Amino acid sequence: MALLTFGINHATAPIEIRERVSFGPEVLNDALSELTHKGGTREAAILSTCNRTEVYCSLDARNNQHPINWFSDYHGMRQAQLQPFLYTHADASAVKHILRVACGLDSMVLGEPQVLGQLKKAYQVAVEAGSIGQLLGRLFQHSFMVAKEIRSSTAIGNHPVSIAFAAVRLAQQIFGELSNQTALLIGAGETIELVAKHLQENKLSRMIIANRTIERSQHLANEFSAYAITLGDISRHLAEADIVISSTASPLPILGKGAVESAIKARKHRPVFMVDIAVPRDIEPEVGELDDVYLYTVDDLKEVIEDNMRSRRQAAQQAEEIIDTQVIHFMDWLNSLDAVATIRALREHAEQIQVQVVKEAIHKLKQGGDPEQVLQETSRVLSNKLLHLPSTQLRSASAEGRSDLLKAVNELYNLKIDPDKK
Repeated sequence: MALLTFGINHATAPIEIRERVSFGPEVLNDALSELTHKGGTREAAILSTCNRTEVYCSLDARNNQHPINWFSDYHGMRQAQLQPFLYTHADASAVKHILRVACGLDSMVLGEPQVLGQLKKAYQVAVEAGSIGQLLGRLFQHSFMVAKEIRSSTAIGNHPVSIAFAAVRLAQQIFGELSNQTALLIGAGETIELVAKHLQENKLSRMIIANRTIERSQHLANEFSAYAITLGDISRHLAEADIVISSTASPLPILGKGAVESAIKARKHRPVFMVDIAVPRDIEPEVGELDDVYLYTVDDLKEVIEDNMRSRRQAAQQAEEIIDTQVIHFMDWLNSLDAVATIRALREHAEQIQVQVVKEAIHKLKQGGDPEQVLQETSRVLSNKLLHLPSTQLRSASAEGRSDLLKAVNELYNLKIDPDKK
């Protein structure tokens, strides 16, 4: 076993356990140093997020320590406490696991792209800590390449699967580029914060954030370079908004048909995209009857999300097939490393014989030997010395009935054996 991955994630452990085994950014360097010096690994990287903590390592055969022992000791937990939540993957299974993580197939939200950035950060931290070598370096680069291939050749990332993302994607479908649009976000909770983040990532021109208290509006506005207002100010700014997304805890509607109708007239009937994520609803249903208004509710978005999840699941099947092929490619490379030491030793053996035979030939020439005779003798001696030990071993193998070794030599040298000369 050369490679090992182990850890816990959102599917195997509750948040109470995930909190206990997380690694903060401030301790990662020291943890990696300790793991590679005392934890039984030659190379190591640690991915620690709110949803998972995983260790990727190549094992040190000379060290009797096991990295899982180090992991439990580091976090002050008994292995019996940790074992029910822990998963481990070795060699090909470890390769497949990291490829699935990189592609978002092991995430809480299928196909989400954030984990790839987190994995790249974990790799960079390990590089800076000096805990990445040939094996993990190749494995991480391979996982990044496969994730890119899957993103470009499947539809796994093409469909929004969160309420916030779905709302922004619908806005893009209506307006195309958002760089000339203004958005009015009503509320200041987690969903509105995510909407603001997605809008900013899509280069929205201007953002207005309205909340019951100006302090909360201002807090979000500062984070996203937006303009903060209270709910009472909405009517004065509604006509500016091309996009309106609302998510409050209000028991009564915040936007009525009359207010929106007035805003549409002031906008000279330029279209408005509105999403009411709240339950109970923030926008009167009658608003959807107005011309030039595209009104969606949370139920509309859930239908979009469910359709998109079906599309992602189909794309995930394609991604799994790509990953299976790429695991084979990586393991072929890994297994080829076993031949490197043998090839090096074979070359060194041949070079030692060559040096010895050439040295003897030079001595004969200095003694006045005929160059043609010396050259022929050198060629014969070199062939005999190179083939003596293999020939002896092959005779022994034949006597012992080891046809596998004879067959291997035939394959290595592509020998054409004349049956009449057996």
